[in-house]
Amino acid sequence: MAEKWQEEQAGEFTLTTPVSAEPPAAAAYTAPEPDEKWEELPNGFAHVFYGEGNKELTRPVIMADGFSLGKSDLKWLYSGLDRDFPLLTELRRQGRDVILVGYEERSASILDNAQAVIAAITLAGSRELGNTLLTVGGFSMGGLVARYALARLEQLGHDHRTGLYFSYDTPHRGAVVPIALQAFAHFIPWPNNPFARQMNSPAARQMLWRHYDPKTRKPVIAPERTQFLKDLAEAGGWPSRPRKLALANGRGDGVGLQIPPGERALKLGRVYPDTAFYTQAQGKDVTVAELKRWFPPLQFTVSTSDLPELDGAPGGTLHSYRIVADALKKVGATADLRHENVCFVPTVSAVAIRDIDQHKDLYTNIDDLDPEESEVDEFICSPDTTAHTAVTDELGQWLLRQLLY
Repeated sequence: MAEKWQEEQAGEFTLTTPVSAEPPAAAAYTAPEPDEKWEELPNGFAHVFYGEGNKELTRPVIMADGFSLGKSDLKWLYSGLDRDFPLLTELRRQGRDVILVGYEERSASILDNAQAVIAAITLAGSRELGNTLLTVGGFSMGGLVARYALARLEQLGHDHRTGLYFSYDTPHRGAVVPIALQAFAHFIPWPNNPFARQMNSPAARQMLWRHYDPKTRKPVIAPERTQFLKDLAEAGGWPSRPRKLALANGRGDGVGLQIPPGERALKLGRVYPDTAFYTQAQGKDVTVAELKRWFPPLQFTVSTSDLPELDGAPGGTLHSYRIVADALKKVGATADLRHENVCFVPTVSAVAIRDIDQHKDLYTNIDDLDPEESEVDEFICSPDTTAHTAVTDELGQWLLRQLLY
């Protein structure tokens, strides 16, 4: 029974990003109290922070939260956006009002959470002093939420009064979680464990480029993703009125992580004996995971066919394998961790310039492409590979210049 309890407890983790995770104690950062709280937005809420010298909304910048499991914590979001680089502090110092929009459930459908952003846009537009156009954007999934919200308002004929839209490491072409880890989420002998709920949530199914189907044990395009892309296209795809910006945490020169394809990323012992995960390789019937558990007894191999080398691709990273290894070590497992970080949002996805279906496009040198190939008006790629949604000095400075025009 002890081993069974350990396996169930091993599902008590989710994949988190720098701007949505609880701030580490060592960070010693305390977010300020908001000047206003909008608590009754459809499916969400917002915190308003006035710019320096402002007593009412004057020049609003609306920022939408990203993906995780559970309710948004806007104190965590504020910390994540201001702790390492003073993005929000500087915006407010320059007289911009910051409006952070969160959701009752971050893993709910993007279309549902877009209702919170739509309401925030409408409310901000009605309460703003003067005629300054709004800035609306988001981080990670928040960029998709804001993109759909603005496009939907245009489709309905509403004037959203937005002059600038931005997305920060947003998976416009899809996000990537290793098929091996998605399979493991369903392999944990606790069907409702948090990791499985996160990977099987509506938002994950909409965003993930490929989703693991536990019935066939193969990666597929989830029906929810197909429908979301259809709904987005019917709304116009992108808002047409604002200037559109995109930022990528991945490099633009085609250089990704030093992760050889087909190499073992993580091997577990004890709790999941001889369970191993391998980095994604090209080819037919490529083994990406060997899964084994004691209670109830089960073991099988997970394989893929015709997928590009996703784990080492240029893009914003997530320390996916480290999260799993650390969680399992807490319940008695051994972990031989060799590759803790993998690509989560490919650079080409973040700047909407190529698809990620083909290896050559996934690893393309964006710096050599005509910027007009992108679906946004202007974009920037990180000079170095950085964590997904990390607000670095280079990206933060660039975004500030655009927002403070």
